[in-house]
Amino acid sequence: MAKSKKKSREDLYGSKIIQEDIVQLAKHLKDQLKHFEGKTFLVTGAGGFLGNYIVLLFRYLNKYVLKKKLSAVLLDNFITGYEQHILSDENLTFQKHNVIEPFKTDKKIDYLIHAAGIASPVYYTKFPVETMDVGTIGTRHMLDLAREKKVKSFLFTSSSEVYGDPDSKFVPTPETYFGNVSITGPRACYDESKRFGETMCVTYWNVYRVPVKMVRPFNVYGPGIRPDDYRVLPNFIEHALRKEPLPIHGDGRNTRSFCYINDAIEMIFRVLFSKAHGESFNIGNPEKEISVEELAQYVVKAMPYPVKIVHIDPPHAVYSKSDPKRRCPDISKVQKAMGFKPRYGLKDGLARTVAWFQES
Repeated sequence: MAKSKKKSREDLYGSKIIQEDIVQLAKHLKDQLKHFEGKTFLVTGAGGFLGNYIVLLFRYLNKYVLKKKLSAVLLDNFITGYEQHILSDENLTFQKHNVIEPFKTDKKIDYLIHAAGIASPVYYTKFPVETMDVGTIGTRHMLDLAREKKVKSFLFTSSSEVYGDPDSKFVPTPETYFGNVSITGPRACYDESKRFGETMCVTYWNVYRVPVKMVRPFNVYGPGIRPDDYRVLPNFIEHALRKEPLPIHGDGRNTRSFCYINDAIEMIFRVLFSKAHGESFNIGNPEKEISVEELAQYVVKAMPYPVKIVHIDPPHAVYSKSDPKRRCPDISKVQKAMGFKPRYGLKDGLARTVAWFQES
């Protein structure tokens, strides 16, 4: 895709929409500031979609909010992240590193967020071995580091994909659902590595008392998402901005609930700072599910000009054979434990996401 003459979509630091998001995120986490103050964080996957918002929040807190600045070690190997997003300063130190190799640091680490992973189906089918490695070997290395550093808390970003294609009786899906997952299917390299990653986390809590938590994001979207990662929402927006028909794979009847990135990041930090060791939490928005067809209509309505919708054959087995029919979280656990309710509905979140794509 050609870059805008105004500025690249990769320039998250210059985005007005994202700056507004970060200001609101800091405001909503005001009651958690004691956990940031003067602490040291280690973040893997710092160049990814979630990682970038975490880094931008750290920068904002240091510049405008905290009396005693936090510090952070930021890791990424950029197999799918944008390298130019990460800018080191005296408090935030970036190191290019692949977590399937052990990582050593002399710094004291208070909090470790293991957000590294290859989450887009297009990319994890392109890099299946790397996907398995980061979810298993990489998670083991980070757990060992967390144990060595005696961290206050360790957070593993798992996935709603651990549930596979859930039985309709378990939609909305609670954390207690064991899943309906193929161990050899097109998505298995991702799904199974996340499932085993959670197994390792719980084992490190049970055996070594490493204070682990796991979060299972459900369809997180928003400004900063890679336009070319081929997931449904950015794919629709990209086509719409080019005034091309929105491509729906198959009949478009699969349903999803979508979570705006600010809500996801807020939940991540509330879980990280909690005492809920050894537990998993769904993070998402339990709004009424909408079909892919309905989502396309939402995008069409957000455009100032007419855009068509077309139905196409799924381009890959990861969509045609294993795409879950429904995906909707039960977030009552995180609501009860953290007192959190999503702040952004799909209409508002989609408007902000489209505005970011147009802004770039």
